[in-house]
Amino acid sequence: MKTKVQVVFYSMYGHVHRLAEAVAEGARAAADTEVELLQVPELVSDEALERTGAKQARASFAHVPVATVDRLPEADAIVFGTPTRFGNMAAQMRSFLDHTGKLWAKNALVGKAGSVFTSSATQHGGQETTITSFHTTLLHHGMVIVGVPYTCAGLSDVSAVGGGSPYGASTIAGPDGKRQPTETELEVARFQGRHVAEIAARLKGRG
Repeated sequence: MKTKVQVVFYSMYGHVHRLAEAVAEGARAAADTEVELLQVPELVSDEALERTGAKQARASFAHVPVATVDRLPEADAIVFGTPTRFGNMAAQMRSFLDHTGKLWAKNALVGKAGSVFTSSATQHGGQETTITSFHTTLLHHGMVIVGVPYTCAGLSDVSAVGGGSPYGASTIAGPDGKRQPTETELEVARFQGRHVAEIAARLKGRG
């Protein structure tokens, strides 16, 4: 049986979506792996999205299906992506996770691989606290946390400013949101996706 990986993200201006695509690409590189890219429901009104310029940015990934909590147990691994909001996950992702109480009551996610990636406006904008605080929810669900080991060369690249840590892939959007993920940041995301898929396969007992 194939290892099933869901990449579940929230993105307002497209940076996290770009990382999500790279994570999915990496996961698909693992043998016998089926990958699904999903976005969590939006909470912000169309008017507000229009006013901030996010509506136009989000149009580029409007085709991505919306995630539902009922389908999470179908996956062997779930990789979550969220922008930082003052060192924590975005409200859209928090709301989505807050609707997983029934899954928690049924132990539906126990033993599944869980991993997180993120973005922030600045280099020290809370990327690590966003990921590690996200882990708390995954641990309450009994998931097995998977990060990015230092066998990923991108983590040791200090030739330029960039995201990525042992906790997960990340990117820096810049205060004006114009900076896009670099190839090094995308490579860390691909590594994370493949690593999560391979760990999930081992957890299934066929790795």
